[in-house]
Amino acid sequence: MPAPALPAAPVLDGWTHRFSGKVRDVYAPATPHPAGDVLLLVASDRVSAYDHVLATPVPGKGAVLTALSRWWFDQLADLVDNHLVDAPPPPEVADRAVVVRALDMVPVECVARGWLSGSGTADYRAHGAVCGVPLPDGLLEGSRLPEPVFTPATKAALGDHDENVTFDEVVATVGRDTAEELRRVTLAVYARAVEVAERVGVIVADTKLELGRVPGGDGRLVLGDEVLTPDSSRYWPADRWRPGRAQPSLDKQVVRDWLTSPASGWDRAGDAPPPPLPEEVVERTAAGYREVYRRLTGADL
Repeated sequence: MPAPALPAAPVLDGWTHRFSGKVRDVYAPATPHPAGDVLLLVASDRVSAYDHVLATPVPGKGAVLTALSRWWFDQLADLVDNHLVDAPPPPEVADRAVVVRALDMVPVECVARGWLSGSGTADYRAHGAVCGVPLPDGLLEGSRLPEPVFTPATKAALGDHDENVTFDEVVATVGRDTAEELRRVTLAVYARAVEVAERVGVIVADTKLELGRVPGGDGRLVLGDEVLTPDSSRYWPADRWRPGRAQPSLDKQVVRDWLTSPASGWDRAGDAPPPPLPEEVVERTAAGYREVYRRLTGADL
């Protein structure tokens, strides 16, 4: 599948555009930065689903991703360091951008699951396991797992598909010591997230982390990219959770559900890109992002 075309990244004084991912535009300093080897990450309002960047943005999404990541980095600071640098981003993108340390990223998507959903459900139905981790018989879509599990995936290039892999495959890629540390950090972060979210009536069904190391540093893993946003996590209202069905969500599952519904008319297996999102889907998605931010932080964005 060819990589999707992305809108032009904004021109920012003092920063040189380096590349764009599905959601973020990445810049390097045009001249040496006082904080050293840093990057600027600008979260756009783009939405990605099923390996496509959709034509329709969700207004305000980039600001939610940035503010919620900042909040979660603070909640997790005693567990794992993060890549944030105390330096102001350009004023024109201040609400959706952060200055960060450049990291050597580990080429593994670190996923933790506490409830069965998404690709985990498909794996379980086919194999009775997720990423090689056996699970009990009789689980349903949305069932809570006996304990959280580490279910890693490959880190795919733009336009390609992440693939679930076993822990042994992670060991073969990065070595046993790093694989075990990835698992330990991921499950510790996820446990903290579940604990914090449960206090405000929210389920974190699963989440995906990206970890790296500071070049020339002490070798410790550092949280990069975003953390525990509605783009990288499944958030469900706890009072509406019912195993055995698709769960009401406060994340981009709203977009996925519409794309795979008859209303969209889109063939996921075909070559055509997804159609534009209807206004109602955009509004529900934006409202869910704002709502999960409000519930978790106790503030309106």
